[in-house]
Amino acid sequence: MEQWSSRTGFILAAIGSAVGIGNIWRFSSVIGQNGGGAYLVPYLIAVFLCALPLMILEFAMGRYFGGTVVSSFRTVRPQFRIIGWLLCGVVFLVLAYYLVITGWTLGYFFFSLNGDTIPFNHFTSGWLPVILFAFTAAITGIVVSRGIRAGIERLSVFLIPVSIGILIILALYGLTLPGFSDAMNFLFTPDFSVLTDPLLWSAAFGQAFFSLSVGTGILLTYGAHISREQGIPVSSLIVTCADVAVALLAGIVIFPIVFSFGLLPTLGAELAFTTLPQAFSIMPFGWLIAAAFFLVLFFAALTSAVSMLEVSVAAISESVSWSRVRTSALLTGIVIIAGLPSALSYSALDLRIGGIRVLDFMDETIGTLGLPVTALLLAIIFTWFVPKDVLAREIGPGIARLVHPICKFIIPVVLLLTTAARLVSGLDYPGLRMLPGSEFIGALLQVEGIILIIVLILTFILVVCWFRACPLVERFRSGK
Repeated sequence: MEQWSSRTGFILAAIGSAVGIGNIWRFSSVIGQNGGGAYLVPYLIAVFLCALPLMILEFAMGRYFGGTVVSSFRTVRPQFRIIGWLLCGVVFLVLAYYLVITGWTLGYFFFSLNGDTIPFNHFTSGWLPVILFAFTAAITGIVVSRGIRAGIERLSVFLIPVSIGILIILALYGLTLPGFSDAMNFLFTPDFSVLTDPLLWSAAFGQAFFSLSVGTGILLTYGAHISREQGIPVSSLIVTCADVAVALLAGIVIFPIVFSFGLLPTLGAELAFTTLPQAFSIMPFGWLIAAAFFLVLFFAALTSAVSMLEVSVAAISESVSWSRVRTSALLTGIVIIAGLPSALSYSALDLRIGGIRVLDFMDETIGTLGLPVTALLLAIIFTWFVPKDVLAREIGPGIARLVHPICKFIIPVVLLLTTAARLVSGLDYPGLRMLPGSEFIGALLQVEGIILIIVLILTFILVVCWFRACPLVERFRSGK
């Protein structure tokens, strides 16, 4: 199996999978909606207590089994293969609407270069979002088709340092703005009185898992390409710290602009795609600042999208013995078809389900509830059904004694409690949804939606398994 060319290449690729829209746009929106510095306390606890150990577990299991999400689950127990396919299906559907948002960031990058200030509702009233969605999907497919080293690693080695460099420059620019002091007080001064709200903790844990891409099978897939010489715990800590640093850098970039120009920090999608562009338009060299900001957003979204597509490409190409190019081309076409309703919901067609935009519906079901389900399954399968000494051999017995019980007991309980808090409250609480500013559809529709989608995924998996096992089909494929 192809391995990462170096430890640096692997770490940058892992950072690329973790750093995405969730770190820049979503983090700033959620922290603004949850009282600024107060949100950082549960967020950092969630990152280092739960997300980091689960990251270590994923990387370790990926390297130990040396395969894909599907083959790794199948090796644990043959009947667990369907859970591997379920993870692939959930991540693939998240990718389908994530690429729509990726297209938005690319569009606003071009608008900024041209000096245009386009309101978000005007942008989504035409067909350009659909075109940009298809274009970004094609770019993602091309990168994945080139493989681990020539595609994913090469892209990450270039884009991640460039993105971090641009963020640092933008943060230094924020130092010159009059609202910098107020922004830092807002960002780093916690109000401990709000920490008794369980929904604040639920939002923080959701952000931590979403931001670091843990529990989805992405890191397990990347872990299969780690050489034996690379230390997983140290690499995981570097990736986690880089992810948190990028999120904080994004806050240092965004909030000085918000406070300098009298904007509301509690806005969601409107903050990134409407109010910030308006602020950029009246700033000295605002077009350049805007272009740099949206370029970083696009780079971050693209590297995350590549990692999501890699999960399904690796699993299917291994399962049916297809080439990476053929599998990538096929899945790119399928993801465009799957994501088209979401793209059309933010276009001139304004496609809706029961009055709710399709993208919002997908985000509140698959994104908000589907990802905790996959994280729960992954944590349970690889701790309850895999001997503890397997993890110890991969990361060392000392660290394993800490990581294993956290992943086996604490993380499942946390995921169950935080997900239950979302559903039982039935409230439109700021920061609970993966897509800030999307339309709240209600807890009942969330549950019904996720059940329906999971049933559809499992049905599709069973049909594919039957198709592959059918004697007549096998004779046809063999040419007899």
